[in-house]
Amino acid sequence: MLRFAEELMLLILRDDGRFVSVRSWSLRRALAGAVLMDLALEDRIDTDLENLILVDATPLGDGLLDPTLAQIAATNEQRGAHYWVEHIASGSDEIRSRALERLVDKGIVEKHDDKFLWVLRSRRYPTIDGKAVREVKLRIMSVLFSDEIPDSRDVAIIALADACEIFRELLSRQELEQASTRIQQVRNFDLIGQAMNQAIADVTMWLAKAQNTII
Repeated sequence: MLRFAEELMLLILRDDGRFVSVRSWSLRRALAGAVLMDLALEDRIDTDLENLILVDATPLGDGLLDPTLAQIAATNEQRGAHYWVEHIASGSDEIRSRALERLVDKGIVEKHDDKFLWVLRSRRYPTIDGKAVREVKLRIMSVLFSDEIPDSRDVAIIALADACEIFRELLSRQELEQASTRIQQVRNFDLIGQAMNQAIADVTMWLAKAQNTII
């Protein structure tokens, strides 16, 4: 089973081994959201409109998720999902490195140190529910261009892809216009996804204001 951070890294990895150009602050917050989404699916945390709630502090034995779970468990004060997205984003470099290392260990990507490229060895892997092996990009497209009700994993990965504006790379302009309403509809199903997108919007607005001030 791939974690959301691993799927996100696959989404931004081109066939030539180079990464799609995405805004660094968007990717950091998307990786933070990815870890929180996995913790929610593992019933370790829950969210409401105001708070992120610790449900079970028992470690999962997963080096990608347990550090964040430990941070949440060690905090006595109740915090919202927006706070945790921002807080975890500060350590997103470690999340990114671990996600890529796991993809290498699973034989999905291969690292070429001499060229500093990550080369895809296999672009297919089983989904969590045991359905036919489907590539993450194909899974997303099947949701965006159909009326099928997305499951929780589809909702999460679409929210992550939208946060990084990856759809601009994956879809043509016409396809993006066609899918824009559906993307917004699906991403709003998840409260963590909403908090993640709001955190990114806050940074974007701050940078815009800062630029105007400088000018």
